[in-house]
Amino acid sequence: MYLWIKAFHIVFIASWFAGLFYLPRIFVNLAQETNPAALERLLGMGRRLYRFTSMLAIPALLLGIWLWLGFGIKGGWLHAKLALVILVIGYHHACGSLLKKFERGANTRSHKWFRVFNEVPVLLLIAIVILVVVKPF
Repeated sequence: MYLWIKAFHIVFIASWFAGLFYLPRIFVNLAQETNPAALERLLGMGRRLYRFTSMLAIPALLLGIWLWLGFGIKGGWLHAKLALVILVIGYHHACGSLLKKFERGANTRSHKWFRVFNEVPVLLLIAIVILVVVKPF
């Protein structure tokens, strides 16, 4: 059972992160776009992707909790991983907040800022994978 839960946890994590990689790319385009029709199309894409990504996060997190509590996974690396997962959740919610600003026409950030913002989930994923695989402490 452990391996099935772990496999599905990985699938949902990968899917969740795919959304977290792509949504800020939509923000880059939204920050550059001036055509109202294109803006509306990008906003629709962003709304659907954020909603879908949110639905993927739920089983990813629930399966992770099941692995942690149900199978007694422990260690210092896990504490660091959980701290990074909290940052990923915060990043996810920040994406939702930024999307709402775009919907209101209240974005004040440049496309360059969003290009940097887009790299955050990559760094978080690298750190999390290293912690899980290497278990350095």
